[in-house]
Amino acid sequence: FILFAATGCQMPRDSEGNIVLITLDTTFQQMMDSEGFFSAIFVYPLSQFINFITPYTNVGVAILIVTVVVNGLVMLLTLKQNIQMQKMQQLQPEMMKIQRKYEGRTDQASKMRMAQETQNLYNKYHINPFSSFIGLFIQFPILIAMYNACQRAEAVAKGQFLGVSLELTPIEGVTSGQWIYIVFFVLMFAMQICSMMMPQWLQKRRAKMEAEKHHRAYHPTKNPMNSSMYVMMAIVLILAVSWPTAMTFYWMISSVVNIAKSVLVD
Repeated sequence: FILFAATGCQMPRDSEGNIVLITLDTTFQQMMDSEGFFSAIFVYPLSQFINFITPYTNVGVAILIVTVVVNGLVMLLTLKQNIQMQKMQQLQPEMMKIQRKYEGRTDQASKMRMAQETQNLYNKYHINPFSSFIGLFIQFPILIAMYNACQRAEAVAKGQFLGVSLELTPIEGVTSGQWIYIVFFVLMFAMQICSMMMPQWLQKRRAKMEAEKHHRAYHPTKNPMNSSMYVMMAIVLILAVSWPTAMTFYWMISSVVNIAKSVLVD
């Protein structure tokens, strides 16, 4: 839903239909007066950050720096929620045991007992299952703002990285005969897969170590979240061919940061 909402955002356009770019001369007050709160508070700072850094490096490095800084700030704000999500991953085997215990039971008493055992499990490990939503609400406006900034920052629209324009979409780049856009696309998708699967890989490693510690055989369990992750990957793959390559680059760096974050929290 977040991805579809982000791609559905309408960019401000001039009388000729061109996207209104944010330049170093654009002021905060102009953004507030002409576009409102969201563009001024979220889109404007990110665009100006990219515009300011680009002359000292290039637009690709500027996006990289902005991505790392933004993800670092989000991590500080959502560190507790990230730890909770990691704990939720660790609880999946025990959760599935409770689900199997009451599988096929539809009476109200069984449902209540299942809910109570699930809540007791959360209490045992001091987990609030709703805390993970806080991180999503914090990241939602940032994702949309970065999508806008990658199209509206003057440095992106007029700059190049490795000899290609990050303003073009991957499909436009390939159509023009520049195959490096495929490299960006493949790297982004590979990092996205690793980012999504890393918590599971870490959980399996912990489970194996725990089994070896107690001289038990390791029996992997099926993660019920896999299907939703596969859908997420498919959505990213579909949308990534039609958004600016700058966003593809941002998404790739964000995935790398999330991988590092998972390892750090683990």
